[in-house]
Amino acid sequence: MMPLTMLNTGEPSTIKKVGGKEETRRFLENLGFVPGGEVTVISEIDGNMIVNIKDSRVAIGKDMANKIMV
Repeated sequence: MMPLTMLNTGEPSTIKKVGGKEETRRFLENLGFVPGGEVTVISEIDGNMIVNIKDSRVAIGKDMANKIMV
Protein backbone atom coordinates (compact mmCIF):
# COMPACT_ATOMS: atom_id res chain seq x y z
CA MET A 1 0.00 0.00 0.00
CA MET A 2 1.14 3.52 -0.81
CA PRO A 3 -0.46 6.98 -0.75
CA LEU A 4 -2.18 8.28 -3.88
CA THR A 5 0.58 10.91 -4.21
CA MET A 6 3.07 8.13 -5.12
CA LEU A 7 0.99 6.96 -8.11
CA ASN A 8 2.30 7.71 -11.60
CA THR A 9 0.22 9.85 -13.95
CA GLY A 10 -2.10 7.78 -16.14
CA GLU A 11 -1.69 4.64 -14.03
CA PRO A 12 -5.04 3.22 -12.85
CA SER A 13 -5.15 1.79 -9.34
CA THR A 14 -7.63 0.47 -6.79
CA ILE A 15 -8.25 2.31 -3.53
CA LYS A 16 -7.36 0.10 -0.56
CA LYS A 17 -8.07 2.42 2.37
CA VAL A 18 -9.12 5.98 3.14
CA GLY A 19 -7.56 7.43 6.30
CA GLY A 20 -7.87 10.64 8.28
CA LYS A 21 -10.49 12.02 10.63
CA GLU A 22 -14.12 10.94 10.35
CA GLU A 23 -15.18 14.17 8.61
CA THR A 24 -12.28 13.90 6.14
CA ARG A 25 -13.15 10.29 5.29
CA ARG A 26 -16.80 11.17 4.82
CA PHE A 27 -15.86 14.09 2.53
CA LEU A 28 -13.62 11.86 0.40
CA GLU A 29 -16.26 9.10 0.27
CA ASN A 30 -18.80 11.64 -1.01
CA LEU A 31 -16.38 12.47 -3.82
CA GLY A 32 -16.19 8.76 -4.70
CA PHE A 33 -12.99 7.76 -2.91
CA VAL A 34 -14.16 4.45 -1.42
CA PRO A 35 -12.18 1.23 -0.89
CA GLY A 36 -12.38 -0.90 -4.03
CA GLY A 37 -12.92 2.14 -6.29
CA GLU A 38 -10.77 2.75 -9.37
CA VAL A 39 -8.70 5.92 -9.42
CA THR A 40 -6.36 7.33 -12.10
CA VAL A 41 -4.09 10.35 -11.71
CA ILE A 42 -4.64 12.79 -14.61
CA SER A 43 -2.10 15.44 -13.60
CA GLU A 44 -0.08 16.70 -10.66
CA ILE A 45 1.10 20.25 -9.99
CA ASP A 46 3.08 21.01 -6.81
CA GLY A 47 1.64 17.89 -5.18
CA ASN A 48 -1.98 18.90 -5.88
CA MET A 49 -3.66 16.32 -8.06
CA ILE A 50 -6.42 15.99 -10.61
CA VAL A 51 -7.72 12.43 -10.56
CA ASN A 52 -10.32 10.48 -12.47
CA ILE A 53 -12.75 8.74 -10.14
CA LYS A 54 -16.13 7.24 -11.10
CA ASP A 55 -16.05 8.90 -14.56
CA SER A 56 -15.47 12.39 -13.10
CA ARG A 57 -12.42 14.52 -12.60
CA VAL A 58 -11.73 15.68 -9.07
CA ALA A 59 -9.00 18.05 -7.85
CA ILE A 60 -7.60 17.27 -4.41
CA GLY A 61 -4.78 18.72 -2.36
CA LYS A 62 -1.61 16.92 -1.40
CA ASP A 63 -2.73 16.49 2.23
CA MET A 64 -5.98 14.80 1.14
CA ALA A 65 -4.19 12.64 -1.46
CA ASN A 66 -1.81 11.36 1.24
CA LYS A 67 -4.79 9.98 3.19
CA ILE A 68 -5.91 7.82 0.25
CA MET A 69 -4.03 4.51 0.09
CA VAL A 70 -3.80 2.53 -3.16
